[in-house]
Amino acid sequence: QVQLVESGGGLVQAGGSLRLSCAASGSIFTINAMGWYRQAPGKQRELVATITPDGTTNYADSVKGRFTISGDNAKNTVYLQMNSLEPEDTAVYYCNALVLLYLSREPDDYWGQGTQVTVSS
Repeated sequence: QVQLVESGGGLVQAGGSLRLSCAASGSIFTINAMGWYRQAPGKQRELVATITPDGTTNYADSVKGRFTISGDNAKNTVYLQMNSLEPEDTAVYYCNALVLLYLSREPDDYWGQGTQVTVSS
């Protein structure tokens, strides 16, 4: 019903930058929020950043000042600009969207397939 397609992961040296993109498609009536989560090996999935259609953002403390989330409402797309990357940022990054479908009463969470980000020291 909803597909989230991510792109932009890869391998980068510490101090470098990467930009992730995630486009949502399907029977979308409205998107209440989009965001990025990450999961490192042996760790639980954690919030990185979220954004609502009015531009309200929320960041994990560990990425504040280094990562910037932005969105294009017309394209149902969210971006994550990651600067000053550290080895501790190495993880699989997942796109998330809270979506209200046509004919649905409540929004549901949808997830992308994940994209690997590896930061070498």
